[in-house]
Amino acid sequence: MENRQAGTRTTQGRGDATRHRILEATARLCVERQGGDLSVAEIARTAGVFPNQVTYHFGSKDSLLVHAAFLALLHDAERLEKLGAQATDAAAFRRGIARVVLTLPSLPAVARALAAGISRPDLAPVVDRHLQLLFRQSERYVRRLADGRGWATGRPPHVEVRTFWSTALGAMLLARAGVGGTPADLDLASTLTLHE
Repeated sequence: MENRQAGTRTTQGRGDATRHRILEATARLCVERQGGDLSVAEIARTAGVFPNQVTYHFGSKDSLLVHAAFLALLHDAERLEKLGAQATDAAAFRRGIARVVLTLPSLPAVARALAAGISRPDLAPVVDRHLQLLFRQSERYVRRLADGRGWATGRPPHVEVRTFWSTALGAMLLARAGVGGTPADLDLASTLTLHE
């Protein structure tokens, strides 16, 4: 019985490692392609797996692309945290984070994932789960930043981060839909109320 359980744990561990490798490889490809089309064969080749392993672990290519796009965004968001430490004041932080977020390499892939959640109702819960994770992590960051720097927000932190990310992601959706304009046409910094 113990040998069977140990074998199951080993198989599960390999399965988790394969799933992680597929996800990380796809996240890299999503960023490199700026949300462009990827084939299952290309994903499998990059991850060093067989194509059927992609669908086995994620159900479909579209589901994998949603997971990978948000993973890439979470990687980018981790790098954003340095801006809080470097900002001289709250106004500099608001301007800096607004400027950087609109140029994140993962944003086009996330816009595509959002569109997939609209066109494919079966993917909407996956999109929602990832957005909720992004909002929670961002809220924790805003709370830590405000507490550490002695800043305050003009509204509850959960509203602060949802407003900010909704505006940034909405802007990217518009850009991906072909609406003209530049990041200078959007005052993303004003969606944040962090102040001394």
